[in-house]
Amino acid sequence: MSISRRLMLCASISMMIVGFGSGAFAADFGTAEEAKAMVAKAAAFYKANGKEKFLAEASNPKGQFVDRDLYVVPYSIDGIRLAHPYNQKLVGSSVLDAVDFDGKEYGKEEVALIKTKGSGWVDYKFTDPTTKKLAAKSFYVEKIDDQMFLGCGVYKH
Repeated sequence: MSISRRLMLCASISMMIVGFGSGAFAADFGTAEEAKAMVAKAAAFYKANGKEKFLAEASNPKGQFVDRDLYVVPYSIDGIRLAHPYNQKLVGSSVLDAVDFDGKEYGKEEVALIKTKGSGWVDYKFTDPTTKKLAAKSFYVEKIDDQMFLGCGVYKH
């Protein structure tokens, strides 16, 4: 085999390895569509099983509302965190006081979005629980009823 053919073969194999590797890496993180689907799944569970069972499940870091870097956080309609699978210290605190590392008051934006549109996306920076690094995050929020809204975020890697 000629040197040029060997180089072409090596280059092709390298591109395939990089391509497969990046695909596997991407699968390690949730997508915007998966975040919205997780919120829909959580809302259905809440409606079928009631608030108490739902909040217990939403607090479980190994529960059905945690998938890779995706996790659902329920809030009262006024922005009080009702459960959190990774940080129990946040439960009972208001998201209205939440400020990201750049000073953005994302909690106020979430509650305003719920009260005006009922659902949507809020962008801010937060620590990714899987990598433990600061990352850009898009957080999908959706009003479930007059008492509660849910959120699930996507980290931008």
